[in-house]
Amino acid sequence: MKRSSLAVREWLTGYLFISPWLIGFIVFTLGPLVGSLYLSFTNYNLLQPPQFIGAQNYFQMVRDPDFWQALSVTFYYAIFAIPLDLAVALALAILLNQRVRYMPLFRTIFYLPAILPPVATSVLWNWILNPDYGILNAFLHALGLPQPQWLVTPQWTVPAYIVMSVWGVGTWMVIFLAGLQDVPQSLYEAAAIDGASVWRSFWNITLPMISPVLLFNLVQGVIGTFSYFTQAYIMGNGVGGSNAGVDNAGLFYALYLYIQGFAELHMGYASALAWVLFFIVLILTLLIFKGSALWVYYGGERD
Repeated sequence: MKRSSLAVREWLTGYLFISPWLIGFIVFTLGPLVGSLYLSFTNYNLLQPPQFIGAQNYFQMVRDPDFWQALSVTFYYAIFAIPLDLAVALALAILLNQRVRYMPLFRTIFYLPAILPPVATSVLWNWILNPDYGILNAFLHALGLPQPQWLVTPQWTVPAYIVMSVWGVGTWMVIFLAGLQDVPQSLYEAAAIDGASVWRSFWNITLPMISPVLLFNLVQGVIGTFSYFTQAYIMGNGVGGSNAGVDNAGLFYALYLYIQGFAELHMGYASALAWVLFFIVLILTLLIFKGSALWVYYGGERD
């Protein structure tokens, strides 16, 4: 009996200590999550009580051209931005993993853009990408290269965001750098003795050993891409025009969700969009983890 009473007391004490987190999770995460699921089946404009309409919001998406536009813009950005950013981040991490003088300073310089506020970064890049007086087109002109109409023409809107995305690879770079420093040097020494080239050492040692880090950055990239909002919102109201740029060429999914929920006050439809977004990201993440068994290695063994 005493042992049972002690176990109950320990159980209550444990839950008492984690109660602040539990209350916060229920009130600020689980509660809104369940609430948004209910609202996705209603017609709700924030001003009147929600009216239950079943799955009409989901059926409306199929007939909504802006929904498909937002989806295509987001996938277009993801297909090109994620591989490019991963490649640049890995290349920078390899360069910053060398033993040279002032390396801590170089690492700080390359990481600084990643901690700048997104709004400030968006305003800065609005100037850089301005087709009339932007520094990027001035640089291309000096090299004798064509100067695209960034953010002004639909075909150059998403490429402008892709170019800008390279600016913020500092976080991925640091994670890659940590993974590179964890690779045993003895593997490179053994490869050098066997006469392996730099490229073969990179392909057969570096990539397999940092593949879990690559997987982590890839998943983070997918989640970040489908929640891409601040830059599209700020820059869509800049050089490119209003809301989502010319002809909605910059209508990212998260931006469209915001417009429906807080500009058009279609909160029920916005909630349905949010749940579709959740399942898209969930499916993509599960596919990545499922496919990772073919290329991710843990402790030298294929997972």
